[in-house]
Amino acid sequence: MLVTVARVEGSAPREPGTKMIVTREDARYTIGGGHLEWKAIETARQVLKDGMRSPRMRRLERFALGPSLGQCCGGAVVLAFERLDVGDLNWVTSLAKRTAQGLSTVRSVSFAPMPDAVTLSDLEPGATDADCLLWDSAGFDESSALLTETIAPRDFQVVLFGAGHVGAALVRVLATLPCHVTWVDERDAAFPAPQFLPDNVTIEPNDAPDEAVDRAPPNAYYIVMTHNHTVDLALAECILRRGDFAFFGMIGSYTKKKQFKHRLAARGIDPARIARMVCPIGIDGIDGIVDKVPEVIAVAAAAQLLQAVEANAHARASSQQTA
Repeated sequence: MLVTVARVEGSAPREPGTKMIVTREDARYTIGGGHLEWKAIETARQVLKDGMRSPRMRRLERFALGPSLGQCCGGAVVLAFERLDVGDLNWVTSLAKRTAQGLSTVRSVSFAPMPDAVTLSDLEPGATDADCLLWDSAGFDESSALLTETIAPRDFQVVLFGAGHVGAALVRVLATLPCHVTWVDERDAAFPAPQFLPDNVTIEPNDAPDEAVDRAPPNAYYIVMTHNHTVDLALAECILRRGDFAFFGMIGSYTKKKQFKHRLAARGIDPARIARMVCPIGIDGIDGIVDKVPEVIAVAAAAQLLQAVEANAHARASSQQTA
């Protein structure tokens, strides 16, 4: 069973398009937890049972979070339940291939009594961001309902320099996020054995790490955590001269940042670009995190990275709305 948050009314645990997979014995991913998720799993298993001899068994169900489920969100959600079988392999395989190629896809699902097969199509020109819409012209009526969702790749590209204690700790955090990491260090022996590498990490042993900057895609997220200040400065110059980075953070101190700003300016780097260099990396503020344990630095750096990802996504959405 594929369970999708098809519509949200008011406050809800997760946004439209969020999914989970339910089998007879297991449930993977989450639509927000709590009583809603428990009821969703229960409903999914009933639909799974009911659809044993009915191809394309699908159902929509509305859940009021406050009155019926006792959750404090207070809103309501409409969940879409789709029983998947061998007949769905074609669109699942096609969608997987398109996602691996970085292509966004519109998925359309009918909830009519005799529903059509799931269809995939290209996006309209100019559309890029993920969304999920439930169309039902007669109100909440399954007979006319159509679910259309734009499934867009969420992965962002991270180029991480440095395989020391902090770099290794950060890789473990990034392994849980929707990103692909190119991990660069001149010391081949500093990397873990291949069988211990997360699936979303590619190692690059390189005596000239600036080459990784040249090969990185536009709008990459750069994090510099090497053991050598000279290498850090050279990388900073390469990244700033390139200029098309989504984020550039460096481990260090405010003193290091001051020294680097002076040296980079002397090398002719635009002060506006230098100002975009984040050093020291990690969320800060009046109550900032000051612990220097590698795992703590890694969590603080990852949090700041996610702040940048969110800010960039909002900026793109705003530019599309005004275009």
